[in-house]
Amino acid sequence: MTVDLISWIAVGLMAVTSAVILINRDWRLSLGALTIQYLAAFWLVTRHLPFVMGSAKLITGWMVVAALGMTRLGLSTDEEVERQPTFISRGQWFHVVLMLVVVLAVAGGTPLVEAAIPGLGLPVVAGSLLLLGAGIVHLGTTSDTLNVILGLLTVLTGFEILYAAIESSILVTGLLSVTNLGLGLTGSYLLVAGNSPLETEDEL
Repeated sequence: MTVDLISWIAVGLMAVTSAVILINRDWRLSLGALTIQYLAAFWLVTRHLPFVMGSAKLITGWMVVAALGMTRLGLSTDEEVERQPTFISRGQWFHVVLMLVVVLAVAGGTPLVEAAIPGLGLPVVAGSLLLLGAGIVHLGTTSDTLNVILGLLTVLTGFEILYAAIESSILVTGLLSVTNLGLGLTGSYLLVAGNSPLETEDEL
């Protein structure tokens, strides 16, 4: 009973962190939310995988966050911080509505998936569908490099939770971890590459 309660708390954390990543415009807050999201995903993954394999996923996720954070920190400027709006804009309210739609869809779809594939556990299914839906919505509403990477990482984490409940292959788990690292490194490279022309124009 306690395990199920903690699992539902993890699902709640996923809902909150996904909403923060989708709605806010501060990359520091988004990366912080992603860190907590990986911790919640770690708990759900360990419902079906050994602790060591779940820990490997958690450490990999935090390494990705650290790589993106260090890269983005080197590109940040004081002017960018000053331009950030204080209040929620109309576009952000639209993201709030989209996140509510995702939550409602997950609430309706979770029992159906659990009935189709028994034994997964309602919290595991709910957490997986929530991250998949939030990640897809995020990818559909942004073109910013960092936000796109965050959306892809969110979708991949949702897939990992569901796949871990179905298949406990060590090889696939390792490949998914490598994929996470690859996305993080690719995002770091694209952030640096996208900032280089701006620096060149300023020097000219």
